[in-house]
Amino acid sequence: MADPTPTKASKPDKNPTPPESRRPFQLSSWAEAKFIGDVLRTETVGGGLLLLGAVIALIWANSTWGDTYESLGQFVPWAGGEPLYLDINLAHWAADGLLAIFFFVVGLELKREFVAGELRSPRRAALPVVAAIGGMTAPALIYVLINLNTGDGALRGWAIPTATDIAFALAVLAVIGSHLPQGLRAFLLTLAVVDDLLAITIIAFFYTEQVNFLALGGSLLPLLIFALLLRAGKTWWWALIPLAAVTWTLMHASGVHATIAGVLLGFMVPVLPRKGEHHGLAEHFEHLWRPVSAGFAVPVFAFFAAGVSLRDGGIGSVLTDPVAIGVIAGLVLGKTIGILGATALMTRFTRADLGGLKWVDLLGVSLLAGIGFTVSLLIGELAFGAGSDRDAHVKAAVLIGSLTAALLAAVILIQRNKVYRRISAQEQRDADGDGIPDIYQQQDPPDVTESADGPTAAPDDSR
Repeated sequence: MADPTPTKASKPDKNPTPPESRRPFQLSSWAEAKFIGDVLRTETVGGGLLLLGAVIALIWANSTWGDTYESLGQFVPWAGGEPLYLDINLAHWAADGLLAIFFFVVGLELKREFVAGELRSPRRAALPVVAAIGGMTAPALIYVLINLNTGDGALRGWAIPTATDIAFALAVLAVIGSHLPQGLRAFLLTLAVVDDLLAITIIAFFYTEQVNFLALGGSLLPLLIFALLLRAGKTWWWALIPLAAVTWTLMHASGVHATIAGVLLGFMVPVLPRKGEHHGLAEHFEHLWRPVSAGFAVPVFAFFAAGVSLRDGGIGSVLTDPVAIGVIAGLVLGKTIGILGATALMTRFTRADLGGLKWVDLLGVSLLAGIGFTVSLLIGELAFGAGSDRDAHVKAAVLIGSLTAALLAAVILIQRNKVYRRISAQEQRDADGDGIPDIYQQQDPPDVTESADGPTAAPDDSR
């Protein structure tokens, strides 16, 4: 695909389009860039722990002690929890309980993005939103086409390859040493946030079979009290945590997947700071709970979810199962085609340019988005039942597809890493030593383009 971005300065337009609509990958404010950097650093560490948990599970499940791994996941810690449907094993506690923490952070992210982040501006939000929709639609279509005549409930897994695991993707970036430009990092993070929102919607509407409306309605009362306390500025942990636990318990008993409770609790947290405060409660809670989510909840879930045995010809049966083939093709091909295609359409019809980036950069990010793990494994369990043969094939397929997407993304991004290092150096230059990079203190921060001598600030043709 041809690169639509010139490397030399173009003459100013007589009727320039506002920068926001023309350059969706331009630099944001320093405060936003700093926040995104903090989020990505935490998620990168969490992604490393996620990888570690998955590797340990795979080795254990395929060792001579594989039976003990299965026994650990099937252990029921609270046999007396039948009235509230809490007599579930450790693997289910990890998927339903610990992932609620992950989705609580997702809820905080979503609300912050809509109120004070990239998604508050329709022009800036349009490209990542459309790209995320394309990146979920294409994998689902590819999966359905492959499994159209499979039968045996195979189509229930259509949503498995639609999810992106941002922590896993950032762990890959950390390994290959990429220094993505700030605009591209913001695009990747915003795309992942929208992806999470769509995945939550899919789980709520397509993977909820029977609903106990009494329990569901009951969950709204502690949720409302939780919200009112926060609105009043009361952050009493001894009240908020029990209210959150009761909300989760009743949501779980209702038949709606309990992780939805985490999202709703996140939505209840105010974003904008109160008078005299520098940060809102949402940002405070995100800094507090993101390390718990990325450093404990998600890696433990990965440990219990990724341990699929590939012995006794298991890999052969995976590669001949249309469900597994659909998942792999959806993650590797579907995500790339969907995100690139949607971005190309947006740049064509809105005349937005890539702000100094190249299509190969978008190709690398699109492949990174094909790394599906946490939510993909969760949807696989909801679609086919935890512990079933088809669920085991889905787990293996998610691992194979994610690894393939990661390797292809690494090949592309490593080739561009030298350019990214130069761009990163310019974005971090602070000549006056005031702690804020100079590029963010200009009235209209320029895009960074690539030249023979390294990156240079593109002349502003929009004034």
